[in-house]
Amino acid sequence: MYAITIPEAGGPEALVWAEVPDPVPGDGEVLVEVAASAVNRADLLQRQGFYNPPPGSSPYPGLECSGRVTDIGAGVSGWEIGDEVCALLAGGGYAEQVVVPAGQLLPVPDGVDLVTAAGLPEVTSTVWSNVFMISHLRPGETFLVHGGSSGIGTMAIQLAKAVGAKVAVTAGSNEKLDFCRELGADILINYREQDFVEEIKKATDGAGADVILDNMGAKYLDRNVQSLATSGRLAIIGMQGGVKGELNIATLLTKRAAVTATSLRGRPAGEKASIVAAVREHVWPLIGAGHVRPIVDRTVPMRDAAAAHRVLEESAHIGKVLLVR
Repeated sequence: MYAITIPEAGGPEALVWAEVPDPVPGDGEVLVEVAASAVNRADLLQRQGFYNPPPGSSPYPGLECSGRVTDIGAGVSGWEIGDEVCALLAGGGYAEQVVVPAGQLLPVPDGVDLVTAAGLPEVTSTVWSNVFMISHLRPGETFLVHGGSSGIGTMAIQLAKAVGAKVAVTAGSNEKLDFCRELGADILINYREQDFVEEIKKATDGAGADVILDNMGAKYLDRNVQSLATSGRLAIIGMQGGVKGELNIATLLTKRAAVTATSLRGRPAGEKASIVAAVREHVWPLIGAGHVRPIVDRTVPMRDAAAAHRVLEESAHIGKVLLVR
């Protein structure tokens, strides 16, 4: 088969479409013929040499995909050859075929085409696990998501609105904020022109946000804590703004607040399977009913993955960028 390989770390040009050995499913695994994959920030880090795949997983980038089941390993039930699926991966989505633990497979949701489904597993699993399973966002609470126009952000807005939360977003342009408004965002903050700490306090009569989903890390750490309400929860899922920040413990104690940080890729298969099962139970019906939809900015041929990486690096997109076979 062919896959996007990374012979040496570097810029987008480091991505090379090359012939590699065909994968073979083992016990509890399924082989998927890939129709499409999606580009995530983690893929850019892997290309740059900063985020290696977990031991034993595929060395090729790609944390999600869609396609058709072509082979089934021993001990797998509930799936048949020919099933149209999408999958959460530890790697390997940028390829013609990929082996997937059966617990990380999802059926293509009702009303979603096979290619578009490639952009769902990573964002739905990330948002549901962090915002709902860990941070327990509840109806009537205020939710702030940074990067509201990103793949994660567009999904987080929709899921938070679906449970009855008030949604605030940050984004870097009025065009992106307008799109967030169309998805249901209530509080729109242009981070290039406004201080999100002040805007959140103003919009909540000084109370702050109950839950914050943050992709920036160190750069926003102190300001995020300032923005939290009493008993607020800050969920950190990225480090675009650096890895080392200063935390005012006194503020955290006064607010009786919590800070969590998670990554999805390195979790044990059992934990991923539990998250995927929760997504199938809670999110898939919302997609099937049309209350939540995948947002795709553009599709790019998989062999031209370098072009898709440049789009993400320039933040020139809204929603997901997909790689299509």
